[in-house]
Order: sequence, then C-alpha cells, then structure tokens
Amino acid sequence: MAEQKLQMKVSGMHCAACSTRIEKVVGNLDGIDGCSVNLATEQATVRFDSSLIDLQDIKDAIGRLGFSASSQPEEKSNGEDEIKASREKLQSMRSRLVPSFILAMLIMVISMGHMVGISLPRQIHPSHAPLTYSLIQFFLVLPVLWMGRNFYLIGVPALLRGIPNMDSLIAIGTGAAFIYSSWNLVDIALGMDSVSRAHDLYFEAAAMLIALVSLGKYLEARSKAKTTDAIRQLMQLAPEEATLIKNGLQQQIPVADIMAGDHILIRPGERVAVDGIIFEGRSSVDESMLTGESMPVVKKEGDTLFGGTLNKNGPLTLLAENVGEDTMLARIVQLVRDAQGSKAPIANLADRISLYFVPTVMVIATLAGLSWYLLGDAGFSYSLRIFIAVLVIACPCAMGLATPTSIMVGTGRGAQLGVLVKNGEVLELAGKISCVVFDKTGTLTQGRPALTDIVTFESFTEEMVLRLAAGAEMKSEHPLADALTGAAGERNYAIPELQSFAPLQGKGVEAELTLDDSLYHVYLGKVGLIQEEGVSGLTKEIIWQAEQWAKEGKTVLYLGVNKKLAAILAIADPLKEEARETISQLKSMDLEVVMLTGDNKETAAAIARQAGIARIVAGVLPDRKEEEIVRLQEKGEVVAMVGDGINDAPALARADVGIGMGTGIDVAIESADIVLMKGDLAGVCTAISLSRATMRNIRQNLFWAFAYNVVGIPVAAGLLAIFGGPTLNPMVGGAAMAFSSVSVVTNALRLRLFNG
Repeated sequence: MAEQKLQMKVSGMHCAACSTRIEKVVGNLDGIDGCSVNLATEQATVRFDSSLIDLQDIKDAIGRLGFSASSQPEEKSNGEDEIKASREKLQSMRSRLVPSFILAMLIMVISMGHMVGISLPRQIHPSHAPLTYSLIQFFLVLPVLWMGRNFYLIGVPALLRGIPNMDSLIAIGTGAAFIYSSWNLVDIALGMDSVSRAHDLYFEAAAMLIALVSLGKYLEARSKAKTTDAIRQLMQLAPEEATLIKNGLQQQIPVADIMAGDHILIRPGERVAVDGIIFEGRSSVDESMLTGESMPVVKKEGDTLFGGTLNKNGPLTLLAENVGEDTMLARIVQLVRDAQGSKAPIANLADRISLYFVPTVMVIATLAGLSWYLLGDAGFSYSLRIFIAVLVIACPCAMGLATPTSIMVGTGRGAQLGVLVKNGEVLELAGKISCVVFDKTGTLTQGRPALTDIVTFESFTEEMVLRLAAGAEMKSEHPLADALTGAAGERNYAIPELQSFAPLQGKGVEAELTLDDSLYHVYLGKVGLIQEEGVSGLTKEIIWQAEQWAKEGKTVLYLGVNKKLAAILAIADPLKEEARETISQLKSMDLEVVMLTGDNKETAAAIARQAGIARIVAGVLPDRKEEEIVRLQEKGEVVAMVGDGINDAPALARADVGIGMGTGIDVAIESADIVLMKGDLAGVCTAISLSRATMRNIRQNLFWAFAYNVVGIPVAAGLLAIFGGPTLNPMVGGAAMAFSSVSVVTNALRLRLFNG
C-alpha cells in the first residue's frame, strides 16, 4: 500500500453543504482513506492509496461537483501576495455591493415609499401609472441581478447536479420573486387588472435580498481575512533581502538565494534572514516572534539565531545553516497553516447536518408554500412570500463556519503567544485534559545542573576525581554531563583522553580513560550500577551522606575507578522560577499533576516539595515513561505529558496530548502535539486555557447557528401566523441570514483578545 497525504486548494465553495458534499463524494472513492475539507481555509486534506487512485481522479471527482481543486504548492512569499489578493477580493466585492444597495434602495422607495408617506409623482404612481411604476422597478432590478449573478451561476448548476447549496436557496428565492413579478408585469402591459397586479410585485424583494446577502458575504470575507492575521504577521517577519559577505565584500541578495554556509551580515535594527550560528559579534536579539518573550536575549559567538528575530544593537555575522523552508520560521508558519486547515471532532455533527440541510430547507419551503395556498385562505402571493422567506432565512454557512473560524483564530493567537498547536483535534482534546504529567529534568527544572559537592575516598584527589568524571561524560548527552565538564572547565582541569565509552541506559556510563599515562576503567552513575559491577568501598556512611544530599533535591553520582569507589558527587538542578506558580494554577483548574522522573525517590521528592507536587513516579527509565502514561490512561485519565521532546519522545507520543518545551524545539515539533516555544512552564496553563476558550467559543457558535435555523425556519414558514402572529418579510429573513454568518465569525474573532 502506497499511502499518501495530499493538501489541495479547493475553489468555489460557498457554504457548509459544499465542503461536506466534497468530503462525502471523495471519501467514498476507492482508495481514499480519508478526506477533510475546511470551508474557512478552502483547503482539503486527502489520504489515499496511490496504487488504487491517482491525483487526477481525485481532482476530476471534485470537478464533477462543480468545484476546482489545485494540488500545486502555494508560492512562498513574505505574505504580501496573500494580503494583496485578499484586498483585491474585498475591493471587487465592495465595487458591486455599493451600486447594488443604491439601486435596491431606489426600488424600495418606489415600490413601498407611498406606504410610509413618501409621495410619488403621478407619472410613476401605481394607482395612476401602473405600467411605468412596474417598468422602472424591472429595469432597476436587472443590474442588481447582474451584479449578483454568481448566486445563479453557482446555485443553479449546483441544484441541477443534485447538490444544492446556499447559493441555490438565494437563486431560487430571488428568482421566484423576479419571475412572478415579471409575469405580473406582462399582465399589467396587457391591461389585466393592472392596478391590483402593480401592488403585487416583488422586484424590491429580489433586489434587496441580493444586496443584503452580498453585504453579509462581504462582511464575512472581511472578518475571515482577520482570522489569518497571525500567520500573515509571521510571514512578514522574514526579510526579502540580506547582506552577503563574500571575499570580504558585501552585497545585497534575495533571501531565497542564501545557501547553507554563507556568511550574512545582520545590522542593528535588521531582522535575521535565516537560521544559523553567530560567527562574529555580540548583540541583544528580540525573539518575541518566536517565543512570545518580550525581553531581548543576549547572543554571542556560537549561539543560534533564528530567522525572523530582530537584532537590537550590535552588528552580527551569521553562518547560515537552515535556509528556505527548513528555517524555524518557515516550519512554524507551515505548522500554523496545517493547524488552521484542520478540523476538530466537534465539527462532525454540523458537517452531517449540513449535508442534508439545503435539500431539507427546499422541501420545507415548498411544503409551507403549498400548505398556505391549498389549505389556508391565503392566495398565491402570500404563499410565495412564505416560500421565499423560508429559503432565504436558512443559513448553512453559519454552521459550516462555527468550528473552523474559531480554530483558525485560536491556533493563530496561540502562535502569537508562543504556543503552537498542531491541529484542531489536539486543540479540542487539550480542553478535556484531567491529568498533567511533567518530566523533571529540563522541564520542571532549569536543565542546567551544577556540581555542588564532592567527597573523595581512598587516595583519590578532588582534581583527579573531577577529571576522570568529566572525561567519562565527554560523549554523554545527559544534562548532568554538562555539570561535570563545566565544573572541570571552570577549574581549568585538563580532560583525560577517552579510550572507550558505553552509555548504560538509565544507570550511568562506563568508560576507559588515559590519565598521566595510566589507563583507568571508570563507572559513573547510580548506586545500583556500582553494586552491579562489584565496585568495593560502598559503606553505610556513604549511603547515608548520599541520602542527605538527595533529601536536598540533589542528584548523587557514584564514581568507581578500577573497581574501587573513588568518590560521590552531588549535582543540583534548580527548579524553574515559574514552576511553583504554574503547578498551583493547574491545580486551581481542577487538574491532577504528576512528576515523572528517572531520579531516585528522595531527589524526586525534594523537587516535588519545592514545586508543590504531591504525586511522584520516580526511578522510571526513559523506556518506561510511556508505560506510566498508559497506566494513567487505563484509569480513565486524559493525560497531557510535558517534556523536552528528547528522552520523552515516546511518552509525548503516547499521551493524549504531548506538550514539548521549546528547549528541545526541533524534536518537540516532530513528537509533540503542542510546542511551547520559549520553554516557560506557564505556557502549559496558556495552552490548556486556550483550548478551553476555543472550545467554549465553538460551542457558542454552534449553539447560535443551530438555534438561528431551528427558530428562524419555522417562523419563516408561518408558524406564528397560524396563531394570529406576524409573518416574516423575506427581506428581513435575508438580512438575518446574511448576518448570521457574520456573527459567527465575529464571535470567533474575540479569541484574538485571549491572553491566557
């Protein structure tokens, strides 16, 4: 099976019925494993078996439904092209909207002005000149219908293909009003009961409905444009040009031409073009676009710079490493794009209803109109009003936009706050979290442990012990290794030559080193390693000393040299400043907090006490962390795992929601569902609160979208009139339909104000 995942741009969708129909038809094709279509982003994600179906077959299937699909990747830009296209679309809509409204208002004045005290000249008064009165309206409505022709060009073919959409409802409703009025115009011209028929025209209804719905679409498009503000702001952070240093000369080149290994000059006030290492210089850099942290960070030679960050003062020379789509900024933009184009499970109900919504509304409108005409005392004109009102008040768009717009704004706002959410499913699931599991080292603690104590035995000196310990850890990637090598470096101790090295997972390391022309066989790690390897010299007093250090939250390492215990060393990893407050806030959110660590119980308990965590799972090797997550899930917990994305990758993947800290960002982006860009624990609370706020926003949208249709359609069908109440004017229904979608998008935009 050659399974592929493809993202396509789908054009021509106008309501939830469109997107849901595409999902159903494409999803039922042989070889399709899944199809998800996002109305708000006009993006389809298709998983398929390329041995059973090819790309063109998928495009053809979408084409037969009346839509167009393009699998060509969007040209990468700094966002200017997208902004320009959005502005041109809005300008085009506005250019048709203004004259439509002017003409519609003129028709309204002519057709209904005499009813509200506006005097019409005798030459165009319906009682004195019914033909002139009717012809003026007829010729005024034609350009309005022409400017709203897309309703007919899209809605009628969709109806004929058996997949009616919102445009079909508008086309039928306004078309019925226009045809009925035109028929009456012919009768008026033939002198058949002219005055009576002149008072039974619906040209103004057709014109005003087109104008009002067009206004709603314009406001909706303008509001939807704001939902992508976050991604546009990110895209605009990448400069268009950079200064290349080559052979001692400087030249301006497009950022797209930068190659890995190039030297790039970054002047004060300029943004970094690509990712790389500082080759020369020292400056403070604003990384707020990446981490959400407002305070600039001091950067010097050897430090990493990310594209899009801002150089504040000193000039820097950058050695380019990751360029083009490999930069962190490009990966973040793509991640946010994917998240905004994804769907949340909560949208499934709306999608299922939307599939049958428009045909059901058409049936209800027809039955309501016929019922009033055949069973009631109402005439054809009254029944037609009922028919049109039902058609134009129904709004599948509000249901279709309820979920994706909130996800777009929510994930975009998260990116601005330094919280990257991978997709809508994760965003929804994060709001259901009941238990948060923290890794200790580098997550709850600063991840930069320092050597605090050394006790030597036998004839070993402190210098010799530290040199051997640092040498044994030279190839280790564990944070504790940095503490030992750093301590040796601070004391200017020479590191002995390493002959062999073997990491012992979860226990320590084994190494052979040459020091002063002598070969030393070294074990460095937990007490269990020393005991297993038969190292002599371990006494109760030594174990007692180690326990005292452990109670203080220090990690104890045992150094065995040539089968003799040479020293015990204590290393402390300070708790992050925000850890205690974060844990307290999580508890106030009714979440259980667990600390998961490979350290012994005493060390883990000391850190847990400082952080305010009551539940600890200690002594867990990296390969067992995943098992602990499973145990919690089996107890019914919805588990979030917070880790650095390195040793914690399996646990992050197993958890319901994996939250990766920015300190291990490359791996975290691959293995975590949510990435905290600045490694601040407060981001955990922000991520969960953002999820809850977004889901609350979605539920509000869905409630009002469903409530609007559940209440509006029966009223339009004349339910109140049965009991002596009023009927719904089609123009009022059209206005309500137009603004229902606007209200949903506007409510979603409130998430832009979210601050955690």
